Amino acid sequence: MATDTQDQSEIFNGTANVGLKDTRSVDGTDTRTIPAFVFGEELADLAEHDPRIVVLTADLGRSNRALDFAARHPTRFVNVGIAEKNMITIAAGMASCGYVPFAATFGSFAALLCAEQIRTDCAYPDLPVRVVGHHSGMSMGFYGTSHHSLEDLGMMRTIADLTVVCATDANHLRALLRLSLNHPGAMYLRLGRGRDPEVYAAVPELILGRAETVRDGSDLTIIATGSEVHPAVQAAEILAAQGISSRVVDMWTISPLDRAAVLDAAESTGAVLTVEEGNVTGGLGTAVAEILLEAGARVPFRRHGVPDEHVPVGPPAALYAHYRLDAPGIAEVAHELLTSTKGKQA
Repeated sequence: MATDTQDQSEIFNGTANVGLKDTRSVDGTDTRTIPAFVFGEELADLAEHDPRIVVLTADLGRSNRALDFAARHPTRFVNVGIAEKNMITIAAGMASCGYVPFAATFGSFAALLCAEQIRTDCAYPDLPVRVVGHHSGMSMGFYGTSHHSLEDLGMMRTIADLTVVCATDANHLRALLRLSLNHPGAMYLRLGRGRDPEVYAAVPELILGRAETVRDGSDLTIIATGSEVHPAVQAAEILAAQGISSRVVDMWTISPLDRAAVLDAAESTGAVLTVEEGNVTGGLGTAVAEILLEAGARVPFRRHGVPDEHVPVGPPAALYAHYRLDAPGIAEVAHELLTSTKGKQA
């Protein structure tokens, strides 16, 4: 990532002039200028016609734009303060009284800090609580390990009766929120940091358990989720210029996972690469590997994400480049997979 004359530390502390720092990430940035953060706005629109909707947050209404909801429905908005575990239990109590609560905080707090409350208070009694983990993965950058949620997909998908989904962009988030309204049980919604580039030009019609193919191809299938779908599409374009035809599947539905889409990828394309902004242990890649192995699908396969380590502190864009989770990096990893496959066949 660094050149011979560029100290790597300059990249991670944000002083390097290499285009890896998002200029909108400075302190005081008005989150209303971030187009993908439509969480509060969309729920406020839905709440106009659905009196069951309530929103809770743990002192992060500005960060997740829950304030957009509060401005229009102040009596249906609760800021519990810095008390995330209590927030999930409060949401469970509200759900038991007929409400559909959306409890939002940073993904690291929602999934890691509140895992017991999600399992015991929400999933076990099958209550319609929507736990919204935003700023997931390593998108908190400089805040470090305490604020990075690299383990949430691996943890959440092991909780029985908990649906786990990932938002891809603003339109996809709108679709997920609409889909969630009449879902009977508990749900974990994983969101990025609101800077997700557009993948879907319009709000898609989603069916839980069915992935979306956003690009077709025959040589390789890239199965990505959340923030990694857009760079996966860009990577497919890079590979296309090299004569490699890549399918891109948005596996937004983590639990339940689309088994048919995984097996079709194994059968109809030459290799399978999973891409996720999280620890590769236990997450999307592991879930796909389980399906392939149990079905006896013989296909070259690789999990790509953050290795089993605590990531450095730095700008998110620098971290994505460091772990090859940007478009050039994904294309490079895909090329390595295909090259190693050809070598073994030879």
